[in-house]
Amino acid sequence: MPPPCQIAYRAINPPEIGHNGYQAFNPRTEYLKQGDRPFGARAVDCDITVEHDVEIIVRDGCRLYVDIFRPTNSSEPVPALLCYSPFGKKFSGLTFLNDTSNFIAYRLGVGMDDVSGLEKFEGLDPSHWCGRGYAIVNVDGRGAGQSDGEVPIMGTQEGEDGYDVTEAIAKMRWCNGSVGLAGNSHLGIVQWFIAQQQPPSLKAIAPWEACRDLYREQFVRGGIFNMSNFDFIANTIVRGGKGVEDFAEMYRRTNGGLMNAYWADKRADLKSIRIPAYITGSEFSGIHSMGSLQGFMELGTQDKWLRWCGTQEWFDIWADKESNDDLQRFFDYFLKGKLNGWREDTPKVRMTLLRYGRQEPISDIVVPDFPLPNTDYRTLYFGLDSTLKPEMMPNSSFVSYDTQSPSAKVSFSYIFDKQTRLVGLPKAIIYMSCDEADDLCVGVQLRKCDANGVALKHMTIPFARTPITDPEDCNPRSTILIHTGPVGLLRASHRHIDPAKSIHPQYPFHPHDRIEKVNPGTIVRLEIGIWVMGILYEAGESIRVDIMASNPLWQELSETTLMDNKGVHKVHFGGEHPSCIILPFADI
Repeated sequence: MPPPCQIAYRAINPPEIGHNGYQAFNPRTEYLKQGDRPFGARAVDCDITVEHDVEIIVRDGCRLYVDIFRPTNSSEPVPALLCYSPFGKKFSGLTFLNDTSNFIAYRLGVGMDDVSGLEKFEGLDPSHWCGRGYAIVNVDGRGAGQSDGEVPIMGTQEGEDGYDVTEAIAKMRWCNGSVGLAGNSHLGIVQWFIAQQQPPSLKAIAPWEACRDLYREQFVRGGIFNMSNFDFIANTIVRGGKGVEDFAEMYRRTNGGLMNAYWADKRADLKSIRIPAYITGSEFSGIHSMGSLQGFMELGTQDKWLRWCGTQEWFDIWADKESNDDLQRFFDYFLKGKLNGWREDTPKVRMTLLRYGRQEPISDIVVPDFPLPNTDYRTLYFGLDSTLKPEMMPNSSFVSYDTQSPSAKVSFSYIFDKQTRLVGLPKAIIYMSCDEADDLCVGVQLRKCDANGVALKHMTIPFARTPITDPEDCNPRSTILIHTGPVGLLRASHRHIDPAKSIHPQYPFHPHDRIEKVNPGTIVRLEIGIWVMGILYEAGESIRVDIMASNPLWQELSETTLMDNKGVHKVHFGGEHPSCIILPFADI
């Protein structure tokens, strides 16, 4: 369908032989033998037939190109698993890890025997998935590599293209007619947009870490624009003949950052998806956490499963055999019709508790649902001496921070007197003012602190895959490897809430359909949804609420100081200004 408005594109580099695994356009068939190591890494588990640069023509006549990996000696047609993105169908996890070792430490814990180099970046590895009885189809989405057009990022266009590719693959002679979608990040997000188009041959999806709304969860969280990781993606990964959607320009074209047709098209309609889904997520994804949760909560099917992870998404999909075995059971059930007990035996929700510091997370905790039905939401009020108290103080006070200092913040802490588990959706209600401006952009982060009040960090890969035993020693330090705590963001002028669209009272939905400026000096109530947490605290440890004018996410890739702030922010508490944090206490 035509785009909802005229879309701006930014230039991207053309494909270059040898860069990001790119090879000259050359439709051909290649045969790999069991035990071959095509890139000197993981060996393939079975004989594989590889069809390079297979052409698929989508509904508007554009030609998209795919690589197909399938088991050579299969005695019957096999299901296909599509790995769909514009990242280059020959740009592999192996290449990415080799090229980013200067800023992602320890190869993310992924060894040379974990990946073969055949896997598309963020996708499944054909070297062992073909041996499991599946074909892997790596897609160059529209505008990528030799595929026609300009590169769209999510929305209706990628959804329709994915529909057409799904149906074309299902009709190929080697396919049993059942197609699934799999992969992390972009390869996960796009599954929502393809599945909402309801291609008849798409039988199941596995979005492993997948945001649902590019405006609210990646580029304009809380009404505050930030490029997050996309400049890196556009400058380093995406290659094609024309350009890729220009999110900075499309934000500039909004009316003061308000929602419009372009950004509305970047929000997936989860309720329209009615096929089985195996969803993963984690507390420490700077983009995907809430999309994964919303997927589980809102999909229009009962055949949905959520596994909350204690390790980073690429480690999970490339280096964790148990995760791949679990995924195979899911796809075997819904794409092959194997009665392996998946639907009956697999817990609907498996959560993880992070412990931070030198301790590994506790994973695969079976719970009945999400949010946890027995959650006890307790309010802790901001108090004097940077404390959090169960009772609100009777008199009003305030503290302040300089918005022009990236490290400036105010903090409030609560010490636990016994072992405590916080699992679910936290929310901050903060009364704030600024004498120098008519708007405020505010960041809130929850930090876990040890018994000495020192803020801790979580390592997102197992220590056994690194030479260290403490996240403090990680070098180089990256947001991908080091998690410091859940974050909430809000622009005061975008504070309006639509309760009817909120997934939970603890996570308010901001429609971003109006601008409500704040007169300088006026105290305004801000209700800030903070992204999901699952943290175990021992007696003597504490939770610290940091309030600031900076964004702790993607510090190595984008600007950390929140845009458009001026002067000093005041945080008012006590009396008629009951600033507080509402936390999800759980018994699991």
